[in-house]
Amino acid sequence: MNEEVTKEEKKWFKTLLSYAKGSGGRLCISVIFSMASLISGLVPYYCVYRILDVYIAGSADRGLVLHFCLIAFFAYLVKVICFGISTGISHYVAFNVLEGLRVKVSDVFLKAPLGEVYRHSIGEIKSVIVDKIEDIEPPLAHVVPEGAGHILLPIVCFIALAAVDIRAALGALLALPLGLIFMMLTFKLSGKNMTKYQEANAGMSSMIVEYVEGIEVIKAFGKAGVSYEKFAGSIRDYRDFVIEWLESTWITMKLAFALMPATLLGVVPVSILLVRKGSMTISEMALAVMLAMSMVISMAKIEVFSNGLRQMQYTVLEIQKFLNIESLPEPENEKLPDSYTIELSDVHFTYDDEEGEVLHGIDLTMKEGSFTALVGPSGGGKSTVAKLIARFWDAGSGSITIGGIDIRDMKVTSLANIVSFVTQDNFLFSRSIKENIRLGRPGASDEEVMRAAEAACCDEFIRKLPDGYDTSAGEAGKRLSGGERQRIAIARMMLKNAPIVILDEATAFTDPENETRLQESIANLTKGKTLLVIAHRLSTIKNADNIVVLDNGRVVAEGTQQELMDGCQLYNRMWQAHIGARGWAAGNMAAGQAKEA
Repeated sequence: MNEEVTKEEKKWFKTLLSYAKGSGGRLCISVIFSMASLISGLVPYYCVYRILDVYIAGSADRGLVLHFCLIAFFAYLVKVICFGISTGISHYVAFNVLEGLRVKVSDVFLKAPLGEVYRHSIGEIKSVIVDKIEDIEPPLAHVVPEGAGHILLPIVCFIALAAVDIRAALGALLALPLGLIFMMLTFKLSGKNMTKYQEANAGMSSMIVEYVEGIEVIKAFGKAGVSYEKFAGSIRDYRDFVIEWLESTWITMKLAFALMPATLLGVVPVSILLVRKGSMTISEMALAVMLAMSMVISMAKIEVFSNGLRQMQYTVLEIQKFLNIESLPEPENEKLPDSYTIELSDVHFTYDDEEGEVLHGIDLTMKEGSFTALVGPSGGGKSTVAKLIARFWDAGSGSITIGGIDIRDMKVTSLANIVSFVTQDNFLFSRSIKENIRLGRPGASDEEVMRAAEAACCDEFIRKLPDGYDTSAGEAGKRLSGGERQRIAIARMMLKNAPIVILDEATAFTDPENETRLQESIANLTKGKTLLVIAHRLSTIKNADNIVVLDNGRVVAEGTQQELMDGCQLYNRMWQAHIGARGWAAGNMAAGQAKEA
């Protein structure tokens, strides 16, 4: 395991560039231009040295001085142009990498079992897709190309210094070993806390998202003070951790930053001594000091960039954990069904090993074109069965087939085209109502979208919106009521027109005025389709071809309404409770109306 982690850590940069969509070569070009920019920046120093040399010698000529000034100007121009080209290319590569990473992470979540997705909080996922991936851009766009140039520049400067005088060159390195020692100590102390920092940052992000998303409930129950304190506490804990972490590396980091670039500490006294001895001219000393100052800038940049590179490494390895989430296995050569009978054979399923098994050997057949209803107490496994058919998870053991083909022998996208799934709480994207419905069939025309909306009884309320079908649904569809969101989701399902339809109490939030019409529309749409309905209001499924009663993850009975009334005590009790609840609600309404009269 440790060897695998080590190998992964060693190839992290190669992994990062694999998401650059073939732009890795461009990054090399960016590095070359960066090096050319920095090296051309040394030419003006040579020109100053030559001008100073002829001036001290008393042979300064206006034409010669102008000649070197023009060379220095054009060298500086080359430096600026090369730097601009380098950063332009590196930013292009960086944003390609960011796009590739975000698309890949999204694709991983799309293909992963829902259980794997639910293991991560919204804050953690948001932190990775938005913040952490964005954090890669500055180091990748600047650290890599500029860092390569700043590594080359001290080497070139050292060689140039050695050409002037090897003693001056060695003097530039006097403080370097001590600076490196403090830099390594800083990295060692910092590395111990980097993982904790990532966890603390993710925890704070999760708390912020939780607080914002739950603010309506917090205000409704008057818990603003307690909840805000919890929210503020997570931020304070994060602040305290970061401050403590910085304090632990403060001394070594400052000493490293002070000593690593301190080339002048050795070059200046050595050069003065050489001038006094006559081994070096004044102009050569000036050149040595200028070269040493160039090394100072590069050494300081290398320190900053090394920290950025280290941060990028941790970020990439953190993202890699998400990219390594196992996807639902897909066949190389898929099989597609010719018919749409659904069969579950001895299906067992567990969400979490600690919580134990949820489904215990489910055997169930839903014939093509039939209307099957799943009923039972809460927590009995109804929604789990439905989600396993849609392959949001894979069954622990047993098999689920459609038309005799195991759903694991179909690709996820193919199964998604076959199955329509509508739940009670449906998600709408922050796009127009029209585009939210069109998700059911992306190639559908506007007329087809509107016909689906009419069939789902939502055309009337849509046309009353400010921009009609072009009105935005708002973030997560919050501009619409629960019933309106549900009808939009049903319109989406109607537009998709898949041969298998799964409805999880799809009309739960629909107002009584539209419920009957909507039930009729769904009934007409699902004729000839394999229909599975998870029902809490038993009156909506009393005409089902087969009603399956689930309790504690087991099928306890199945049959028609009358058969279950006669032979299943659990169903009978549920029916009586349902009828009683309806009577109670109707009685209260009638009493209220009489009171108003």
